[in-house]
Amino acid sequence: MRLTSAIVSAGLAACATAHGSNYLGFNSGATKADYSAKFKADYEAEFRTAQNLMGAPGKFNAVRLYTNIQAYSQNEPIQAFDAAVSTQTRVLLGIWASGTTSIDKELAALHAAVKNLGKSFTDLVIGISIGSEDLYRNSKTGDKNKAGVGSSVETIVGFIKQFRREFANGPLAHVPVGHVDTWDAWTNGTNRPVIDNIDWLGVDEYPSYQSGEGNSIENAARLFEEAYQKTLGVSGGKPVWVTETGWPLSGPDWDQAKASVENSQRYWREIGCRKLFNKVPTFWYNLRDSNPANKLKFAITKDLSTKPLFDLSCPAKFASASEIKGNNSSEATRTSSMATAGATNMRVPSATTTSTSDSSSSSSSEGNSANGNTAASSSPSSSAATGSWGQRVNGAVYGGLLLLVAAIMTLS
Repeated sequence: MRLTSAIVSAGLAACATAHGSNYLGFNSGATKADYSAKFKADYEAEFRTAQNLMGAPGKFNAVRLYTNIQAYSQNEPIQAFDAAVSTQTRVLLGIWASGTTSIDKELAALHAAVKNLGKSFTDLVIGISIGSEDLYRNSKTGDKNKAGVGSSVETIVGFIKQFRREFANGPLAHVPVGHVDTWDAWTNGTNRPVIDNIDWLGVDEYPSYQSGEGNSIENAARLFEEAYQKTLGVSGGKPVWVTETGWPLSGPDWDQAKASVENSQRYWREIGCRKLFNKVPTFWYNLRDSNPANKLKFAITKDLSTKPLFDLSCPAKFASASEIKGNNSSEATRTSSMATAGATNMRVPSATTTSTSDSSSSSSSEGNSANGNTAASSSPSSSAATGSWGQRVNGAVYGGLLLLVAAIMTLS
């Protein structure tokens, strides 16, 4: 029996976070779309655009990062830290944990940032994620989908404990520690030790990737709701943050999911406005694209313009399930009448009826994992059995890029 949208929204708000505010932000990787490094000015441009988006239903003044290390360096602090200080942007720190047995360089970069920037930086830190979709990549589904190299449960738990030891007595001692993964990684019982060792869970959820599960925009709200509720169900009462979600504005069809500006806006309203914004800490995917390998594009702005590609404002009122059902019935009747008239006149009218799920909003018209892409690695929003969600190339490509960069730097 499906929970009503009202109950779900209340549940999301109640379970959102035990730490701080219900943050609004975007994901940001270490490189641009051509894989060149981002520097302080690049991050400042992103953060200022996010804070000044026209029509936004709140202040997007938080950012989720995937690494502490400046691109193409060994262990220099990422310049996003400096940009966060200059723009007063809240920071969800990230430690890249896939395909490695050590996070020493990640921690060295963070130690350096704390020493160099001090309280002006540490006061902006809202949490830290040890890893991003590593358990998914390490699963049979991740392997089937060629998601890239991940990390084991034991490795992630070890990294979590190492971070806590090294920062136990400093200004980041009380920062909530989490891990980001896909909902079906969280519901996999073998990953329970990770949940037991963190303060909050981050979930990456993209209904558009759930091939084989009726992943049209009409079903997006239902698919998202189911995934989030399943994650809450295994969280043990710990907060669940939405660390990546979004709908592509352009690119090829993914099973029933069609990328378009209209559908991206509809997803923004039905998921963002109705369920998440100002209720749950949310990091949308995304402000700008940064992975050319992914043909699906999620950026809601062009060239970091503060004028988004669609209206970001939220409806004052959402239609109820009964209203939506009534609207659908009226539309079906109207379409049937058109078809009858068309047959009489030997014409075939164009049909444009759209079925809307009862968890969707009739007032709606219409997110590189490690690199700001849908963790973009591959968050399978489907069950491990079906392997839906397909191949999300972003995280895999970025993970490979990190390994390549590390090899180059070692040789140099």
